[in-house]
Amino acid sequence: MYQFLHVFFFVFHLLLVLFNLTGWIWKRTRRAHLITICLTLASWTLLGLRYGFGYCPLTDWHWQVLKKLGKTGLPNSYLKYLLDTLTGLDWNANFVDTTAVVGLVFALAASLWVNFRKTKS
Repeated sequence: MYQFLHVFFFVFHLLLVLFNLTGWIWKRTRRAHLITICLTLASWTLLGLRYGFGYCPLTDWHWQVLKKLGKTGLPNSYLKYLLDTLTGLDWNANFVDTTAVVGLVFALAASLWVNFRKTKS
């Protein structure tokens, strides 16, 4: 069961990250993107007040599963974990964290722009 949960969290979280970065592009997904990017921002900041900036419950749950599977030495950043796992490299944590914040801010700005701009009729 834990192996299934590991695969589920890995795939779901990866797809959510990709959607958060690109979901604003397509007209059909713009509203859903705005919701997911705002929820991500709220998690990182509001829940982050209690658990630390960048907190994500999905990461927390996946870490619990990985610990049950005997995995130790997990990084602080889920994105670093994804990149390390997918590429086999040891990514610089500061680079990954900075890129994550820049990506979130850009995707949020893009989402706000495409969702609320006035279009010519």
